[in-house]
Amino acid sequence: MAVRRKTLTQDTFLTRFGDDLRHSFENLTDAVGDLGTPSVRLGVTGLSRAGKTVFITALVHNLVHGGRLPLFEAASQGRVTGARLEPQPDDEVPRFDVEAHVSTLLDERLWPQSTRQISELRLTIDYESASFFNRALGRGRLHLDIVDYPGEWLLDLPLLGKDYRTFAGEAVGRARADGRHAIAADYLRELQSVDPLAPAQEADARRLAELYTRFLAACRADEHALSMLPPGRFLMPGDLEGSPALTFAPLDLSAHEGALPAGSLAAMMERRYESYRKHVVRPFFRDHFARLDRQIVLVDALNALNAGPEALADLETALAEILAAFRPGRVSRLFSVFVRRIDRILFAATKADHLNRADHDRLEAVLRRLVARAIERAEYSGAEVDVLALAAIRATREATLTHDGEAMPAILGTPLAGERVDGETYDGKTEIALFPGDLPDDPERLFASGAAPAGAGVRYVRFRPPELQRTAEGMTLSLPHIRLDRALQFLIGDRLA
Repeated sequence: MAVRRKTLTQDTFLTRFGDDLRHSFENLTDAVGDLGTPSVRLGVTGLSRAGKTVFITALVHNLVHGGRLPLFEAASQGRVTGARLEPQPDDEVPRFDVEAHVSTLLDERLWPQSTRQISELRLTIDYESASFFNRALGRGRLHLDIVDYPGEWLLDLPLLGKDYRTFAGEAVGRARADGRHAIAADYLRELQSVDPLAPAQEADARRLAELYTRFLAACRADEHALSMLPPGRFLMPGDLEGSPALTFAPLDLSAHEGALPAGSLAAMMERRYESYRKHVVRPFFRDHFARLDRQIVLVDALNALNAGPEALADLETALAEILAAFRPGRVSRLFSVFVRRIDRILFAATKADHLNRADHDRLEAVLRRLVARAIERAEYSGAEVDVLALAAIRATREATLTHDGEAMPAILGTPLAGERVDGETYDGKTEIALFPGDLPDDPERLFASGAAPAGAGVRYVRFRPPELQRTAEGMTLSLPHIRLDRALQFLIGDRLA
């Protein structure tokens, strides 16, 4: 066993050393390509349904069409002279279809489909520097390369540091926990019926993998809103569906010490898990995450709030594990030719338009509590960090309701077809005024064991995208937002100074 652990350690060291050499070469190649025009590689990160597609679409639409961005200094000072889409630098990566997403939002007033594969987009921004000296040298230009990927794939990043026995122990433990054992009943029943040391049978592997995947999918449902659901490709397999690399499941190995017998079910599961890490997870990290300069982490805290303290705690754990795989820090411009670090990280609680603005500070406080561990690590590494409540596309407007002679802050919007409010089901056409309730001043109350779900006092309704107005000249106005300008200022404002 000791020899095996030594071999695994050596393999890990050699793999990481090889990855670092490759990263250095790629960074040097990128730097040479950026001699004419510098670039910022922005990672848009978030778990499933956090709003990554909407954020990217709104960012591009507002910059290209001159949207209202008062807190984005380069735009509000009139120094952004143009923004346009250009061919992306990585030809092997699918292009983010921003035009189709804009059409869905504006023409159909529907939210775009969630991300199902990795994609990329290059937005080139022309600007004038705020510095007299730099302005005298001519106009500046910046390539903003935006990388998008399914939120489920993020869940795989923590697996890079875990062998099969560790992964299996944690996964089985979570399945047996109070909040999950009922959802995991079929998987746990099958788990008890198999002997991990028995000869490997493909039928056993497929049955266990299928039941485990069903369990993960059930955990993700809105009524549970659980986030710790690795391996992520089980929920979003892409072209790997049905492959042996996805036909494994965690086994209960607590009673079995030492090396796993060759030819056993457990040994086959371990081999496939290692193949998954080597051929699926590591390339994803190496080719995309290790090349990022800036990062925005989108968090759907409202969905977890609605499900209760267990969902919040689960989201907190998932975010901490995922963000541990990031490479935050600050390096000099010279050294950055060889090594890339994420020097700015923005944590954004999405769907802020589902609350009255009086609650936005409280939503930010909840998010800051959720990512406290990640913030501490990032700041220790030298990265700048900010937290905000955001709606990349604002689907509601502020209003005031009067109840029993008392004025209450409310929101106006059109619920999606099928949404229910106070027993009434809406058709997707009727606009309503809604008092969404209030979040508590102290976010710790939401995390306390036994606390009632926030949804007991706050109502979250899914609204349709807004209907954009046109000017007298027939021009469509840009997509409305909440704090998208503040996000842009933090993420790239310094690069346009």
